[in-house]
Amino acid sequence: MPLREIHRLLFVPMILATMAYCAPAQSTRNAFLPDGVSELGWPTMRGPHLNGHSDEIHLADAWPPSGPPVLWTRRLGQSYSSVTTAHDRVFTQYQTLAGQYVLCMDAASGDTIWEHRYGWAYEATGLYPGPRSTPTVADHRVYFTSPDAVVGCLSWDGVLLWSVDLAERFGSRGTEFGYACSPVIEQGHVLLPLGGKNASMVALDAATGRVAWHSGDEPASYASALPIRVGQQTQVVGYMQHALCGFDLLTGNELWKVSLSRGYDEHSSWPLYREPHLWISAPFQAGWQLFKVLPSEGDRAASIQRVMQGDNMSNDVASSVLVDGYVYGFDLAEAQSKAHRPSRGQFRCIDFMTGETQWENGSLKVRRSTDFDENAKTQTVGHASVVVADDKLILLSDLGELILAKANPSRYEELGRVSVLGGEIGWAAPALHRGCLYVRNQERLVCLHLGEEAFISPTVRENAIPLSELSGRYWDWSVVLGVEPEYAMDPPTSRWLVNWFIAISGCFLAAALATVGVAVVKRRRISGKWYRGVFAGWAFAACLVSGGVISLVTNDFVFTWPGCLFVALTVAIYLSKSSRRLAKTEQSKSRSRGDLYGVLIFLATCWGYFLVCRRLSLVTQWVFLFGSVTGNPPVNMPW
Repeated sequence: MPLREIHRLLFVPMILATMAYCAPAQSTRNAFLPDGVSELGWPTMRGPHLNGHSDEIHLADAWPPSGPPVLWTRRLGQSYSSVTTAHDRVFTQYQTLAGQYVLCMDAASGDTIWEHRYGWAYEATGLYPGPRSTPTVADHRVYFTSPDAVVGCLSWDGVLLWSVDLAERFGSRGTEFGYACSPVIEQGHVLLPLGGKNASMVALDAATGRVAWHSGDEPASYASALPIRVGQQTQVVGYMQHALCGFDLLTGNELWKVSLSRGYDEHSSWPLYREPHLWISAPFQAGWQLFKVLPSEGDRAASIQRVMQGDNMSNDVASSVLVDGYVYGFDLAEAQSKAHRPSRGQFRCIDFMTGETQWENGSLKVRRSTDFDENAKTQTVGHASVVVADDKLILLSDLGELILAKANPSRYEELGRVSVLGGEIGWAAPALHRGCLYVRNQERLVCLHLGEEAFISPTVRENAIPLSELSGRYWDWSVVLGVEPEYAMDPPTSRWLVNWFIAISGCFLAAALATVGVAVVKRRRISGKWYRGVFAGWAFAACLVSGGVISLVTNDFVFTWPGCLFVALTVAIYLSKSSRRLAKTEQSKSRSRGDLYGVLIFLATCWGYFLVCRRLSLVTQWVFLFGSVTGNPPVNMPW
């Protein structure tokens, strides 16, 4: 045998064996995916297919009383962003007083891998603080948008590759509450509804950020772009503020447009598409519409036709899902919920093609309770985001209740329910990846394992965090109001203002009478600091409490808290002037002390007023904080 052949027989196998032994281990295949299905993770806020569906299987059919295992949890800052995942990483956005960030975490532990600061905090003390959009992951890059319509691209290591200020370049209309559209990546394009002049929809080159095209003249809303396949053409659907528009992906040409409204309107929920039918739903009881999208053929241009419409499904911030020809979603009957006042409406299943209601959960007349045990007993779902996987509906309600149900068009069939994120309203949609569900609200991000028992190791089960340590409680602060306004954004009417002025005047009159009564009982002369202090205390307490009592009696919203601001400001001015008089005869130190006390009292009252009004969503009532700027109260009052 030739020496060359002996070499091959002896040494080549040894070398190959050594290489195989030293080669890095391959990552374990996702056991929650069927054979032959690639792992796409949850790269967008609507999942790998932009429709709320996951390909994952082997999810548990029921949960133990203690709930699914909680693998980890961590505190986050303010944000309405959802979560996206890819490989072994989890992404979201949040803000602190120091700024806004894109955050990359380890999927197994929740530890920070990197974070990128891209701007200052957005409306940190406002009613809806923080970023609104969700990062998108594509080709080991992370794309994000800010509430100011800045779009950026980060490398897998968190390095900024490019950034474009779309609002500065094109202007932005229709997103008064802050830009909320998440980037959608399709065939190398970053698609973003913007609403600028000749820029209803904007497409950027995903690699460079260069503008590929911009088209349309409709103001945008809060729904992200949806690429759909129509025949041999890819179209981009823009659910704008007043119109539904379709654009050619490659050229940006506007192919069709359907007018929807001309008054105040907003659209946040994603359309549903099953070729050739496109379904949309709008809030404020606007209902749903079903369209047929027609491709271009020969001389016939692409077009759209309205097929039918109905009023038994109105989506707002939570989008519906389409499963086997049936739509599952929440029919919102009023404005968005508050922490103490969940939205009225029904969770429904309707036929995609006919709109017929198959079943409904909840009541349009009776408001859902904030008590978890009561909701679990009645199996009421409420306003919830929906994820579909393994023939199941995974629902996260705005009250932080996580619910597992069968995707059954015949009846509502609940399989499990736990409270995960109580204490605050949450609108972020959940994300499912490798059997783990990631849910968040304004305060916390939680990772739960939803896999079958066989896929949960004893170590994971043993180290699971008890749900009782996570779930907060709702405190109904609205009892102090008696009756609250129906809509937070409604400005006070002239009738309201007159009633409030009369009520506050009555508070001061009652305080004066109470002070006289105390003086009579204690046989003290009504003069000096004692009289002023007692009167101020009675007036402050009367303005703080009487509004709720009067509201209950009259069954109308009566707001007397501005009187508290008036008292605090007047006390501050009085202390300042008294200290000045004292400083003339004694030490100048007394003057500075009096000024400081007055300022602290007034600022503490304003801050408390602001926090309580914010908690109760009394948005237009914040204007009374500026009363001290418009003029000074009379200091020479009878106190």
